[in-house]
Amino acid sequence: GLIKIRGDPCWRDLTCMDFHYETQPVPNPMAYYLHRSPWWFHRFETLSNHFLELVVPFFLFLGRRMCILHGLLQILFQVVLIVSGNLSFLNWLTIVPSLACFDDAALGPLFPSGPRSLKGRVLAVQQEDARGAGPPPRLGCVVRRAANLSLGVLVAWLSVPVVLNLLNAKQVMNASFGPLRIVNTYGAFGSVTKERTEVILQGTASPNASAPDAVWEDFEFQCKPGDPRRRPCLISPYHYRLDWLMWFAAFQTYEHNEWIIHLAGKLLANDPEALSLLALSPFSGRDPPRWVRGEHYRYKFSRPGGRHAAEGKWWVRKRIGPYFPALGLRDLEDYFRAREWPSPRPQ
Repeated sequence: GLIKIRGDPCWRDLTCMDFHYETQPVPNPMAYYLHRSPWWFHRFETLSNHFLELVVPFFLFLGRRMCILHGLLQILFQVVLIVSGNLSFLNWLTIVPSLACFDDAALGPLFPSGPRSLKGRVLAVQQEDARGAGPPPRLGCVVRRAANLSLGVLVAWLSVPVVLNLLNAKQVMNASFGPLRIVNTYGAFGSVTKERTEVILQGTASPNASAPDAVWEDFEFQCKPGDPRRRPCLISPYHYRLDWLMWFAAFQTYEHNEWIIHLAGKLLANDPEALSLLALSPFSGRDPPRWVRGEHYRYKFSRPGGRHAAEGKWWVRKRIGPYFPALGLRDLEDYFRAREWPSPRPQ
């Protein structure tokens, strides 16, 4: 919440949700419709985000009922994110620590009653502890408590640079402090991209990549936008890492993402492992492409009920320009050798 408030002005003027659904990493079908919500709904969403991230966490310190309310609100928040986008395992993992907000009394109705049931055994143990009838602490218990206390002190000490980083105006995102790696700093994205760009990988069997009659065919990824007529997919809780990385690659150049050239070499060789990461290769069952290139496109959701939607298009795209030029296997030999990558062999 602090990162957002200090970062993109759209979090302060409550307009970030005007862009979020269309520009998030891998939108799902619900995002297509939520993007067209009225302006007041987007403002309400942004205010709710600030409330849940800046105010609700302090409910943990306001007693049992407020702690339970904190757990309910955080779980509800993550469920809404899961339904409205494909952030996948990130949201599911965030639900896990929220379960600690519910004590035995809150979770009791979920379990069957009876003297031999799990619920009955827990109640019996609690009654014995209340009467002081439990066994005296053993050496193992004392050692465990000492270890817990030591770990708590260590975590508190290692958290000092994390907190200082959090309060710093020039916060470092996703950085780890110390060799033990038991305390790390993670920062949410402070800004929201205002337009969606995509890298579309294409191949051709033409001997001459620059020939006017060269037919370029698109490689389709598992879930990221490609063919404008393909419906956005629902993948949660799964996570397609390559699709996610392609979203980041579109923000930069291929020089910042050398792995995408490595992928292009694999596609030139019809590498089965690389092709298994895609939804569709136009050269499946055929000879490998002679050339592969990357094209840069700007994508926008079509308007429900509009002309493009009537044509079956979920997306409207416009070419920006080349992302990387047409490459053949011979062009990549020196590139692969300089990076000590094994040269791809045509399959």
